[in-house]
Amino acid sequence: MFRRRFLKLSALAGAGAVLPARAAAAQSRAPIRIVMGGYGPASTGFSLALKQIGDRLQAKFGSQVEVRYVYNILDLGYRGEDILWLVEQGVLTLGYQSSSYLTERVPDLGIADLPFLFSSTEQARAAMDGRLGQVLTAKTEAGMNYRIVGWFENGFRHISNRLRPVHVPADLKGMKIRVLPSRVQERTFELLGAEPKVMDLSEAIAAVKAGTLDAQENPFANTVTYGVHNFHKFHSATNHFYLSRPIFVHRQSYDGWPRAIQEELRAAAAEAIVVQRAAHVKEEEDAQAAIRKAGGEILTLTPEQHTAFVAAVNPIYGEARQQYARELLSLVHL
Repeated sequence: MFRRRFLKLSALAGAGAVLPARAAAAQSRAPIRIVMGGYGPASTGFSLALKQIGDRLQAKFGSQVEVRYVYNILDLGYRGEDILWLVEQGVLTLGYQSSSYLTERVPDLGIADLPFLFSSTEQARAAMDGRLGQVLTAKTEAGMNYRIVGWFENGFRHISNRLRPVHVPADLKGMKIRVLPSRVQERTFELLGAEPKVMDLSEAIAAVKAGTLDAQENPFANTVTYGVHNFHKFHSATNHFYLSRPIFVHRQSYDGWPRAIQEELRAAAAEAIVVQRAAHVKEEEDAQAAIRKAGGEILTLTPEQHTAFVAAVNPIYGEARQQYARELLSLVHL
């Protein structure tokens, strides 16, 4: 099964997809092949952002580059987390994934998973575009076979479930909730009284449909994109995590490109991030409308209810001060 998926992806990407760019270009002066991949439909802001990056490269360099796309690796039977090794091994040239998936290899990325770290989208974006993003980029590049060219916005996350409205942490007691592969996220929901279950996206979707998973947490747009709103009636706008998705490139490919292509990719990524973030805001609005149309209820927390959530997870901040270096903590004012 794995071999069939691998061959199918390689066929879509092109036979040269696994070669570093310098070696590929040396073969009969072939164009530099850049294969971009993700794990969502072609209509999402993430996929459209990839296409914008590719279009700019193609317009700038013409026949010098050949850009291809595998917008949704889930369609080929891969797991969402597989995009990490697909890019590290050069099967795909460029991809993205929520930073939580990288925390096992780059533990310091866990600081970005801390709950209620940012009070607004503007504050979060400024941090990821500033010194915090720069430090996390350097740590990721030191721990994985990537070059990081920017940070997409996954945004603030909310809780949906099939059992009951969630107003305060006590309402989560005993709920089985899917979390990303991050110890910080597991700990957060332990403190909130839920039963966190680390699952890949494909596993979580199947469990939601089967009714074996009570709850999940995601931006509204993700909840709708993956059809969870058709199974979960209750949605609480908790804003408990703000996550980013690093845009990572196979290191050997990137390092083997001419400097002009490297620089153009970074410029294209910066431009696409602005577009993706704007699309995300619209997608969140559209997703809320879709949830209500499907019969779902969206609960906005009162200030007192929000304070109850923050108080419940307070121990995690003390734990973070023991886990992360002072310099890193200073970047999030912890």
